[in-house]
Amino acid sequence: MMLRTHQTLLDQMKISDAEIQSRLELAALSLSHFELLKDVLPLINSQVDSIVERFYISQLAIDEIAVLIGDADTLNRLKGAQHQYILDLFSGQYDSTYVNNRLRIGMVHKRIGVEPKLYLSAICSLKLILFEVLDQSMTDAEVLRQTKEALDKLLYFDTTLVFDTYISSMISELELAKKKTEMYANSLEVKVSERTAQLEELAKKDPLTGINNQRAMRELASVLLASLTRRQAPFSLIYFDIDNFKQINDQYGHLKGDEVLKVISECIRQHIREADVPCRYGGDEFCIMLPDADAQSAQAVAERIIASFAKIHPDFSLSVGIVDTGPGQHMSLDDMIGIADKKMYEAKALEGSRIIV
Repeated sequence: MMLRTHQTLLDQMKISDAEIQSRLELAALSLSHFELLKDVLPLINSQVDSIVERFYISQLAIDEIAVLIGDADTLNRLKGAQHQYILDLFSGQYDSTYVNNRLRIGMVHKRIGVEPKLYLSAICSLKLILFEVLDQSMTDAEVLRQTKEALDKLLYFDTTLVFDTYISSMISELELAKKKTEMYANSLEVKVSERTAQLEELAKKDPLTGINNQRAMRELASVLLASLTRRQAPFSLIYFDIDNFKQINDQYGHLKGDEVLKVISECIRQHIREADVPCRYGGDEFCIMLPDADAQSAQAVAERIIASFAKIHPDFSLSVGIVDTGPGQHMSLDDMIGIADKKMYEAKALEGSRIIV
């Protein structure tokens, strides 16, 4: 899409020669009106300086306009522009160049903050001054009437162009504001979505060990069991806890107990596959779900975890229960946990770290 800075105001507002002609017809302006205005150009040209001075005397009497003009340099520039504007009114040429200049006048007025009521007041003042000059200089009453009518219609034509520019500028500002609002809303939506996802993820993680909690385990188990049932693949569960964990907390303090739990979670991470799902089931109890693995494979994983844990905490031991299911029929997660829990307590009855399958 072409940048606005590479387009004329005519192009931006899609005003073609046909559109200009249509607007002139809507203002009831014809070639006869153009000739009438052109005929008085010498008269206007001879008095244009005094017309401009009278115009700005009336405008500077309005506080709001005086504040907008602000200084002598700006006033002199405006007088030069007004001088040309008045002469163009009586040029007899109301083509695309004339229209583009009128559009630019509207754009400038909008940018410097001239309210529509002030622009309309200024046009009214200019018209009265021009009418007075015509009244004082023209002797043919009918030609005077027709010339004033032509000028009135042309000033109306100019005003429609100026206000179209005002409206176009306001629409552009609204579209820009809307775009910014939509971008902000989209950005906010992404942030909310990301934050919601983060919170949901945190809600499924055990805050101490960083592995899945029981809620996440159950959600993942449902998906895993459904997939394994379809594929007729085996599924194993390792269920274990720390022997005499309460005694560890009582003797060494809860910080030591927390450190032991973190060590276990790290040992688990070191010895499971990416597809395996480690969970802190509660307290000092841990579960590992192993899809596509039988009890023998699960036992090998448990042995490696025990060995790694023993290197760090040789005085502590783990009791492990293992159960598998499938590949044909699969038990429910609760049934598997129930069996593994019993086997874990069987292991606990023995001395040291033990595994019961």
